[in-house]
Amino acid sequence: MSHAVARRVAQKESRLLLASPLVWLLLTSFSASALFIVFSLESFFARNIADLRPLFQWLPLLLIFLCSALSMSMWSDERERGTVEYLLTQPVGISRFVFGKFRACLKLLVLALLSTLPPAITLSLIAELDWGPVATAYFAALLMGSAYLCIGLFVSSCTNRAVLSFIGSTALCALLYLLGHPLLGALFDSDTAAWLQAFSTASRFESFSRGVVDLRDLYYYLCLCGIFLSLNVYVLERGRWSKARSNRHRYWRSMTSLLIVNLLLANVWLARLPELRFDLSQGQLYSLSPTTQQLLDSLDQRLLLRAYFSSQPHPQLAPLVPQLKDLLQEYAAHSKGKLQLEFIEPDKQQSLEQQAIDELGLHSASPQSYGGQQSSWMNDYFHILLSYGSEHEVLKISDLIEVRSTSSALTELQLRKPEYQLSRAIRDALYHHQLGGDLFADIDQAVELVAYLSDQAQLPPLLQNYQQAITAQLDTLVKQSEGKFSVRLVDPGADGGATAQRLQQELDIQPLVTAIGNGAELYFYLTLEDEQQVVQLPTGSFDPDEFRATLEAGLRRFANSLTRSVALALPHDHERAAQQHSATPSFHHLERSIAQDYSLRREDLSDGSVDPQADILAVIAPQQLDSRALYAIDQFLMRGGTVILATSPYSSDQSAVDLRLKTWPSGLQEWLAHHGLQISNSLVMDSQSSALPTTIIRQIGGHEFRDVELIDYPYFIDVRPPQLNPEHPITADLAEVTMAWASPIEARPTQQQELSILLQSSEESWLSNADEDIAPHLAQQRKAALDSQVKRQAEILGLALQGRFRSWFAQHPLPATGAKDSDGQAFADLAPPIEYSPQSARIILFASNDFLSDHLLNARKAATNSSHHTALELIRNSISWSLQDDSLLQIRPRAYFNRSLPAIDERAQALIEYINYGFAALYFLLLALAQWLLKRWRMRRYRRLLAL
Repeated sequence: MSHAVARRVAQKESRLLLASPLVWLLLTSFSASALFIVFSLESFFARNIADLRPLFQWLPLLLIFLCSALSMSMWSDERERGTVEYLLTQPVGISRFVFGKFRACLKLLVLALLSTLPPAITLSLIAELDWGPVATAYFAALLMGSAYLCIGLFVSSCTNRAVLSFIGSTALCALLYLLGHPLLGALFDSDTAAWLQAFSTASRFESFSRGVVDLRDLYYYLCLCGIFLSLNVYVLERGRWSKARSNRHRYWRSMTSLLIVNLLLANVWLARLPELRFDLSQGQLYSLSPTTQQLLDSLDQRLLLRAYFSSQPHPQLAPLVPQLKDLLQEYAAHSKGKLQLEFIEPDKQQSLEQQAIDELGLHSASPQSYGGQQSSWMNDYFHILLSYGSEHEVLKISDLIEVRSTSSALTELQLRKPEYQLSRAIRDALYHHQLGGDLFADIDQAVELVAYLSDQAQLPPLLQNYQQAITAQLDTLVKQSEGKFSVRLVDPGADGGATAQRLQQELDIQPLVTAIGNGAELYFYLTLEDEQQVVQLPTGSFDPDEFRATLEAGLRRFANSLTRSVALALPHDHERAAQQHSATPSFHHLERSIAQDYSLRREDLSDGSVDPQADILAVIAPQQLDSRALYAIDQFLMRGGTVILATSPYSSDQSAVDLRLKTWPSGLQEWLAHHGLQISNSLVMDSQSSALPTTIIRQIGGHEFRDVELIDYPYFIDVRPPQLNPEHPITADLAEVTMAWASPIEARPTQQQELSILLQSSEESWLSNADEDIAPHLAQQRKAALDSQVKRQAEILGLALQGRFRSWFAQHPLPATGAKDSDGQAFADLAPPIEYSPQSARIILFASNDFLSDHLLNARKAATNSSHHTALELIRNSISWSLQDDSLLQIRPRAYFNRSLPAIDERAQALIEYINYGFAALYFLLLALAQWLLKRWRMRRYRRLLAL
C-alpha cells in the first residue's frame, strides 16, 4: 500500500510538472545551454578532441540551477496552498510522499540529461569516441542531480515561497560545488584544500568524467541523498507534532541524528579502505599499474610533481594536455597525500616563465625537427619537474610525446608511455635519494668529466664566468675522489671539425649559436665518461650554484648499487664505423637507450670472460668470434645468465654507393646449433613490409635530379600483433617492430627448455636467396612476389629459449692457452668449464645484424617521421625481463593516443552544429507529442470508467 502511494504521488507530480510551461522552458533552456557550451563556448571543432569533457565540466554547474528549479515548488506550494496539512494527516508514513516527489523530479532530470545526447551520438559517427567516460559521466550526473534534488526538496520543505526555495537550494548546492574549486583551495594550505575537496560535488565528479568509477565517490552522492531526504522527512514529520514534548519527538531526533552521523562516518571509513575503483575507459587509461602504486607507497616524504603547460598550446599538443593532467591527478589520488601536484602556465607570468627556464633548461635545447617540419611546438611548455628531497628530474617534451606520420603525410602526436616515463623518473629519484652519502663510494672505475668548450676568446662573458666558477668546484671534487674523478678540456673546433662531427653523430650534440658578437657557433657541453658509458650533463641556466647538484646526479649514474649492469659486445671497429663510412654498423642509439636505465659496460670477449659485475650479456652483430669469445658467452650462459644475440649470416654494406649485401660470419653457428637453434642462409621477404627511403635519379632536359621516395621494401619486415607476441612481457607493449634483412630461425628445444616465439613474419612471407644486390628494384620484387612457385609461410625471426643448457665445451676442447691480446699481453688461463646451466639460463635470439644499427634507425626515422624506435624498446624490454626487473614492464601504454576529430570544413561544421540543435528540438517535440497522446489516452480511459 505504501509503495503504491509513492508511485501514485510520483505519477501525479510528473503530470503536474510536464503540464507546466515553465518546466518545458526550463528543460529546453538546459538543453540549449549544454549545446551552446559544447559547440560555441568551448569551441568544439577548434578544440579538435573527440570527447565530451567540456560538457561534463559544466554539468555540475548547470545541474545546480536545473535541480533547484525542478524541486523549488514541491513542498513550498503545498505549504502555500495549505495542502501539506492534508498530507500530514494521512495514515501513511510521510517518507512515501517524499520519495514520490523525489521520483517525479528524478524523471524530469533523466529527460533533461537525455536531451544532451546528440553531441555524443555525433562524435561516435564522425570520430572514435570512448563511450566508457561518457557512460560514467552521465551516471555521475544522474547521481549528482539526485543529490541536488534532495537538497532542493529539503529547502522547499522549510519555506512556503518557491522563490526562496530556489535561492536557498541554489546557494547550498553552489557552496558544495565551490568547496573543490581551485580559487577557494588557493586560500588554504594543500592539506586543508584537499580536505575541502573531499566535500565538493564537483571534485567527486572528476573521476567519473574520466571513465573511473570510485565507490567512495559513488557513496558520497548516495550519502548526500540519504542525509537530505532524512532531513526532509524529519522537517515534515515535525509538522505532525504537538507543542508538548514527548518520547516520540526525542526518538525522531535521535534516530535522524544517528542516521546522519552514520552516513557521514561511513565516508571516513571508506576513505581508509583500499581503493575500490573500476576503470571503464578504453584501454583502462587511468588504472595505475601495481609497480606505480608500490613506488608511491614507498615514498617517505613529499614528492613534488610540477607540470608546465602553455595556456594556449599548439593545436596538436592541446589534445594531449588533458590526458596527461588526468594521469597526474591519478598519481595524486593514489599517493595518499604524499604527492604534491601543481599545474603552472608559465607564459601567463614572467616570473614563472623565468623559473621554468632556470629549472628546465629550455634555452639550451636546440631546435628539433619532427615529422620533417621545424618543430613549432618546441617553444610550448609541455614539461614535468619531479622533486624528491635533494633530487630532481625533468621530463621534457621529447620524453613525453611521440611524433608519427599519417597516411596523408601529416604529423600526429601522441603520448609516449606517460606512466612508464613518470614511474621510471620517480623510481630513479627515489633510488638516488636513498643512495646519498659519499659520491665515489660505489664508483669502481675512474670517471672523467670531458668539457667540450670552444676557445676562451669565443665564449661570451656569461659562459666565461660560469667556466671559472665551476672549475673551483671541480678541483675540489678531484681531490676528494682519490683518483676516481678527473677533468679534461676539449675544443671541438681545434682539429678541423672532426671532434665536432663525432659529437654530432654519437651524442647528437649541436653547436650553440649566440646572439652576442658575430653570432658564431660555439660549444659548451659537459659529459661524464668511463670505459663503458657516456652521460651528458645539462647546463641549465649556467648558474654555478646549480652545478654541484647536477654533477652529483650525473655521478650517481656510475654507482654500482644504483642500477643493474649490462655487458654490451659490439663489432671491433664499431667506433671507427661511427666516424667514417665503414662497412661495420654502428650502434650509438642502442648504447644511449640502454644507458638510460642500466649501467652499461662495453665488453671485449676476446679475453675469454665477461665482466663479473655484469648482470646480462648482449652480443650485437658478432663477427668471426674466436674460441675464447665463444667460451666467454658459453660460460656466462652456464652460470645462469641471459645472453641476448642479434645475429644473422648477412649484413648490409653501408659503405657502398648502392645498397648491397655481404656475408657476415658470426662464429656462433655451431654453438647455436648445439643448443637447437639454426639460422638459415637466406633472407625473409614479406608483403607486410615497411618503407625504405630511396634516391630516385631523374633525367629531365639533360639535367639530372635526385629525389627521395618511400618505396615498400620486402626486406624490411613489418612485424605486428599477433606475429608480435602479445602475451609475452618482452613484446606485449609494442605496436610494431621492423626487422631488416632478417633470416629465418629453426628451433628444436629439449624437454628441459621452454621456447617462446617473440617475432614472426606474416603468412605471406617467402625466402629469398641472399643476392649481393638488395637495392629496391621494384620489377624484380613484384616478379618474386607473384611467382606461384614461391612457398609462403610464417618464419620465426626472434625467440626466447629458457631452461637447462649443456656447455658446448663439454664436448669440444678448450681454447688454446698462450693466446695474446692486441697489445701482446698473454691472456689468463681459462678456468675449467661449467658443464650444465641452471634452469634460469636464457638465450634471446633475433636473426638480424642491422635492425638495431644507427643506419637503419635513422632510415626508419626518415621513413616514418617518428623519433621513437620500437626496436630499441624491444631490447630494453628483453633486458628488463631477463633481469627479472619486470616491474616497469607491467606498465603498458594502454591506448594513450590522440583522439582527434577528422578534417571538417566550415560548412560541414556549421551543418553538424545545426543538426544537433535540430535533434534536440525534435526530441522535445516527440516528448511533447508523447505527453499529449498519453493525456488523451488517460482522458478516454476516465470517460470509459465514468460510463460504467
